[in-house]
Amino acid sequence: MNAYIWFFLLFGACFGALSFSRRHWFSEGPQKPAGDNGATATMASRLFWVMVCTFLWPIMLLTGLNSAWILAKRKSGPSHARR
Repeated sequence: MNAYIWFFLLFGACFGALSFSRRHWFSEGPQKPAGDNGATATMASRLFWVMVCTFLWPIMLLTGLNSAWILAKRKSGPSHARR
């Protein structure tokens, strides 16, 4: 059982480290907040994001999929809505 827990936490930490630059997909929506160019990110903000994702990566993954679906709908344009 401990191996499952360690794998869950390790996967979550990797997910957090890899998704930091696109964290707006998981909370504020598909658009980056104004003034957030990534250059102002501190080590504390990166560490906090990784810690959140370590324990909540399944929820974060679902919210990211929702944002991806919204983006795909938006890219398809109004012609897709008429069908």
